[in-house]
Amino acid sequence: MSSSYHQPDAPNSPLDDSDSDLDLDIQELDPITTSVAAGLSSSRKERKPQEERRTAHIPLRNLRMGGLRGLGKRNRGYGDLGRDRDGNNEDLHGLLSDEPGVDGANRYSVGSSNGGEDGAPLLAANSHRRRPSIDTFNKLGSHLRLPSFLSTTGSQAPPDDAEGQAEEHDPSSSRTVSVGASQTARFPPNAVSNAKYTPVSFLPVTLYNEFSFFFNMYFLLVALSQAIPPLRIGYLSTYIVPLVAVLAITLGKEAFDDIGRRRRDNEANSEGYTVLCFDEPGVGNAERYHAKKKLKLKQNAKSKRKTLVEPDRLSDIQEEDAAESRGTGLAHFPSASVREVIRKSRDLKVGDVLKLGKDQRVPADVVILKSYTNESAPIAEENEVPITSQSLLVEPISDPPVDSTAATVAEGHESTSKLGNTPSADAGGVGETFIRTDQLDGETDWKLRLGSPLTQSLEPSEFVRLRVVAGKPDKKVNEFVGTVDLLPVNRAGYGPYLPRPPRLSNEVNPEQPSSSTNSAPLTIDNTAWCNTVLASNATTLAVVVYTGSQTRSALSTSPSRSKTGLLEYEINSLTKILCALTATLSVVLVALEGFEKVEGKWYIKMMRFLVLFSTIVPISLRVNLDMGKTVYSWFIQRDTGMPGAVVRTSTIPEELGRIEYLLSDKTGTLTQNEMEMKKIHVGTVSYANEAMDEVASYIKQGFSVPVSTDASQSMLITPSSTFVALTTVTATRTRREIGSRVRDVVLALAICHNVTPTAEEENGQMVTSYQASSPDEIAIVKWTEAVSLRLTHRDRKGMTLHSVDTGRPVVRVRILEVFPFTSDGKRMGIIVQFLDGSETAGSVNIEAGEIWFYQKGADTVMGSIVAANDWLDEETANMAREGLRTLVVGRKRMSVQQYQEFAASYREAAVSINGRDAGMARVVSHYLERDLELLGVTGVEDKLQRDVKPSLELLRNAGIKIWMLTGDKVETARCVAVSAKLVARGQYIHTIAKLKRKDNAQDHLDFLRGKKDSALLIDGESLALLLTHFRTEFIGLAVLLPAVIACRCSPTQKADIAILIREFTKKRICCIGDGGNDVSMIQAADVGVGIVGKEGRQASLAADFSITQFCHLTKLLVWHGRNSYKRSAKLAQFVIHRGLIISVCQTMYSIAIKFEPDGLYKDWLMVGYATVYTMAPVFSLVLDKDVDENLANLYPELYKELTSGSSLSYRTFFVWVFVSIYQGGMIQGLSQILTETSGPKMTAVSFTVLVLNELCMVAFEITTWHPIMIICLLGTLLVYLGSMPFLGRYFDLAFIITWGFVWRVFAIGAISLIPPYAGKLIRRAVKPPSYRKVQAI
Repeated sequence: MSSSYHQPDAPNSPLDDSDSDLDLDIQELDPITTSVAAGLSSSRKERKPQEERRTAHIPLRNLRMGGLRGLGKRNRGYGDLGRDRDGNNEDLHGLLSDEPGVDGANRYSVGSSNGGEDGAPLLAANSHRRRPSIDTFNKLGSHLRLPSFLSTTGSQAPPDDAEGQAEEHDPSSSRTVSVGASQTARFPPNAVSNAKYTPVSFLPVTLYNEFSFFFNMYFLLVALSQAIPPLRIGYLSTYIVPLVAVLAITLGKEAFDDIGRRRRDNEANSEGYTVLCFDEPGVGNAERYHAKKKLKLKQNAKSKRKTLVEPDRLSDIQEEDAAESRGTGLAHFPSASVREVIRKSRDLKVGDVLKLGKDQRVPADVVILKSYTNESAPIAEENEVPITSQSLLVEPISDPPVDSTAATVAEGHESTSKLGNTPSADAGGVGETFIRTDQLDGETDWKLRLGSPLTQSLEPSEFVRLRVVAGKPDKKVNEFVGTVDLLPVNRAGYGPYLPRPPRLSNEVNPEQPSSSTNSAPLTIDNTAWCNTVLASNATTLAVVVYTGSQTRSALSTSPSRSKTGLLEYEINSLTKILCALTATLSVVLVALEGFEKVEGKWYIKMMRFLVLFSTIVPISLRVNLDMGKTVYSWFIQRDTGMPGAVVRTSTIPEELGRIEYLLSDKTGTLTQNEMEMKKIHVGTVSYANEAMDEVASYIKQGFSVPVSTDASQSMLITPSSTFVALTTVTATRTRREIGSRVRDVVLALAICHNVTPTAEEENGQMVTSYQASSPDEIAIVKWTEAVSLRLTHRDRKGMTLHSVDTGRPVVRVRILEVFPFTSDGKRMGIIVQFLDGSETAGSVNIEAGEIWFYQKGADTVMGSIVAANDWLDEETANMAREGLRTLVVGRKRMSVQQYQEFAASYREAAVSINGRDAGMARVVSHYLERDLELLGVTGVEDKLQRDVKPSLELLRNAGIKIWMLTGDKVETARCVAVSAKLVARGQYIHTIAKLKRKDNAQDHLDFLRGKKDSALLIDGESLALLLTHFRTEFIGLAVLLPAVIACRCSPTQKADIAILIREFTKKRICCIGDGGNDVSMIQAADVGVGIVGKEGRQASLAADFSITQFCHLTKLLVWHGRNSYKRSAKLAQFVIHRGLIISVCQTMYSIAIKFEPDGLYKDWLMVGYATVYTMAPVFSLVLDKDVDENLANLYPELYKELTSGSSLSYRTFFVWVFVSIYQGGMIQGLSQILTETSGPKMTAVSFTVLVLNELCMVAFEITTWHPIMIICLLGTLLVYLGSMPFLGRYFDLAFIITWGFVWRVFAIGAISLIPPYAGKLIRRAVKPPSYRKVQAI
């Protein structure tokens, strides 16, 4: 078989690739190695020509990728580089084929796909994994030294295709990721894209969107009609140019917005990340490897060892010795040389190994391989190779690289798990790191993440031996199942120990199972998803498993959509009315003449009328509105009161004035996600604000350690220390008691937590920072430091507290047991033994110090655990009303015997197979959670964003209903809702949580029907049930409630709620958020507002409007939104009036000239009227404002009246229609009566009056004058007067300079203007608008 199937890649190699036809001769690549290797045995020398003939060509990609993965000559267990340089059996086969029928290649490969020959048949993944026989190894004794892990590897075969092509990966299947190498399948690029269009889709989509509006389609048909000679009236350009201009402006704005989005995406995609690249180590680059590797080995020890190798064999063994020396920690050449390169986020690929540091955003979904704290890294380097050069010659090599470390790390991991994944100061051993996920799921708690024990122990250079098997891309952010496989080092390797056969029997144990050490499971605890942020002061090495559109955050995000404002739809419906009016007029005029009397065909005449009256539907309306939107956007971005505001979608600024529902995220939007300890109550006294100084003085007194006379001993304080009272002898008894209670509660808070202190250097100074899963705990530990008790050291075994004043250690405890916080238990506990300073170093005596159990938790669970008291409920209720997160603290002293009894029972419960968790909880409850001494209650505040309370109150007064949607916990959401005044003081909050049955859901709905003034607090699980079974009833009730708080919401649930409210109420919805988990909601809303967060700009990039503070939202809506809507409404109606009045004139003229479809104003007069003669004054209305900003903020009720749409309604529209008909009729009728029915004199008078009428009407409409408005009005008037001499083709110039012309113009103008203006004044006096009322106050 070996002769017929010699390729060394078995079917699960990630190295098979599409370049297998690029063959190279092995001698070209490494003549030294192949020639030296050939001289090592006579049997090999004899077979060399035959072998070379057989496998002279191999795929170049396999060589290259093998080099990239740094497999060298040892690991090639899944690449054809694994055997020798050509991966064929030149050395190995020569050694093994003494026994007929032995397939050397198959025996020693862990499986990889066919890289040796194109189209070679696939082997089943495990068909060749036979244990090598003992006989074979004994025959090899004099030639080959094999490590002890030659057995099944537990590797899993990836779904590779027979051709080895890099085909598109099927997203519905699981994937096998080769760490640090190119993959066999193609995955999506790691690029973020918030763009709405591609270069291909831009024109079709935008044109479709434009012509889906009725008036655009109407103008297109009118313009096309001018191509038919019988229908042509005037210049063809009169109709085509405006349409092209409108489309050009609209498409230009869309293109500009989308290019802006792409530019911002490009910024995010260009963020640089450090990537580890793996190269094949050679003779010359070994030193380069050591210089560049992050976790360096000691170079002097390395160089000594290299000199011991025989020079003539150096090139052969430089990599093989690495394989075996891994097991004992001997100096070795690594699997690959590692170098760091900076790559842009978009260039990251599946399989890349990232090096991430504190506060770095994770750019793709990764699996954590290794993590080490920055301060512990140098120590690790020192201890890494504590071996002398002599040991290289004598130590047997027996253990595989992982065996020696995996067990110890697993053990360490296990002990950590027992402590509830307590973060430890020596985190480098367990690979702990914390991540912030608030950008992904909205949760404020930091999450603990771990490197797998299998990979944590590896050096970065060995990562090339790893393969990660991950499930298909999924949107579930809290679930992940995968495995990591460590492929063995090169089994066919031969080291510098070849002539020592006697050791072989000790080293080869084919029966030794190695699969347990070579494969490890991966869970959610080993991952960091895209858009999370590393919070620990640690360096994390992680491999990319999902990129781009397949990341969890991308899958939870809906695609961006084009948004169209409500105003556009309203104007569209008004346009249909105008069009119907046009058609009616055309039919009536033809009918008045009589269908039978029409010369030619009557329908042609009707069509000509339709074209003549097309000005009724003014195409300039779109131009004006679009230009207006650009101006509003400019105002928003230039507003000094909202620095950093960006308009990303400039087509919907008017929508900001129509908002009725605001859906807000919590974390980072309403809150800063920074906790601060605000209040502490010790039973008789409550401390807050300045009173905290008194707490500090008590602590200084209580923890002032007397200087010991014996220098070898330092006195340490325990809870029952008595000498502390000496410092307060003069104090009253009550004061001493209070001081004692304060000391006890502060000590409890300084000990009962899961916080680890880390030292960081900032501006040249060492600063202590803290890391923990809960920001609450960090806030409490920071507070204990502020009152003079600092946590300085914490590991799995104990912790040390120093006095801030003296800088000396005052408390040292040994941690005996930790009970971590869970969402069900809502409490955390710790058993500690206090050391009094008399212990000898390293002694562990359970009877050496006091044993105390401390516990803190929510008042709901702690109330029954602590001893009876009369103040707990009242105080926790008081704090809750202030929006503080309360924690009740208690303690209990245990005797040694009690602790030993508990420990025995707890251990027994911990190893039971069935009901383990319940059993452990029972033991804790029975032995510990009874009659705890109540020490006090703490109140922690989640700091709100600046001016959140007044902003929410103002928005509520503006008639906006506010919903808070968050991924955070129920208790946290409740506290923030109260502290932010989202829920009024004393307002009932109806909570629906963990709802599982339909009948219970009905009860809740019935209750809400009867109490519609209550706020609703609901979790995601209950929400899903209600939306499934009671969708209409629930949303119908919820939209009536003053406030709704939904917590534990997934990103898609947030978007569903937004869509549901929009569809059910038909009202305008605004969504605001700052994290990647808010993107779906923002895109589902009518108006999406993104806040530029501390960790990421996903929300602001995907939003229509981006701001930097929540409080800027009030200005965006109440000021800019209101102005934009009112201005656009006024502008739209004025442009309609301008088109309608000229159509009425045309109608009067057509009637006068016996129903002929002849144009009144032709060519330039038509174009000039719509552009230079009226456009600037009309457009200057975008600068108008009815109230100033202070009044708008003082009376937010002014905003509320806009939501009814009264500024642009059918009523206001028809008022303008009647005004237009009156003015048009007066102007044209009187012009014809006072001059002539048809001719240049009549045209001159009517056109002049028409232009002046429009200028005066603009002046009447202006509420607040702006210099630009005056310039536009006067400038336009001068332009018209100046152009009159050039209009001789249309006007009678001789008549213009007579008084007869002047008095006619003024008379007709007065008749057309005075009645409408008088009517306006009368109406304002009888029923003044709201803005007039507030101005009068």
